[in-house]
Amino acid sequence: MKEVTIYTDGACSGNPGPGGWGAILIYGEHKKEISGFVPLTTNQRMELTAAIQGLNQLKEHCAVQIFSDSAYLVNAFNQRWLDNWQRNGWKNSKKEPVENQDLWKELLKLGSMHQVRWMKVKGHAENPFNNRCDELARAEISKHKA
Repeated sequence: MKEVTIYTDGACSGNPGPGGWGAILIYGEHKKEISGFVPLTTNQRMELTAAIQGLNQLKEHCAVQIFSDSAYLVNAFNQRWLDNWQRNGWKNSKKEPVENQDLWKELLKLGSMHQVRWMKVKGHAENPFNNRCDELARAEISKHKA
């Protein structure tokens, strides 16, 4: 099974506002950068979108490590929030509808096709791949502001 590493980040100018996402996929010596823009969104949606778009690039079943600086994204998997949300009919601990259900459901679907490990990295710190993803996301916002 191929082992792939994906770094992701999302950004938003205003929250909500125009948003961008970036991802870097690494397989052996190969690296691929992808990014995109959404005219009106939230930072959390961009964090989830970056992970979705990264996983969408995979053409076969892979062992994947996804690195994100989003506690929202990583904790939803590692602390089993998603399991609880699904068990509770997509309601959170306050009995309110879980936000971004469409994206969570897409992530669950894509994740089921692979062996995914979710890893938290400190944002805007010393990790060059996380920093590059942030640059990609912010560049998308800048590119579309003109």
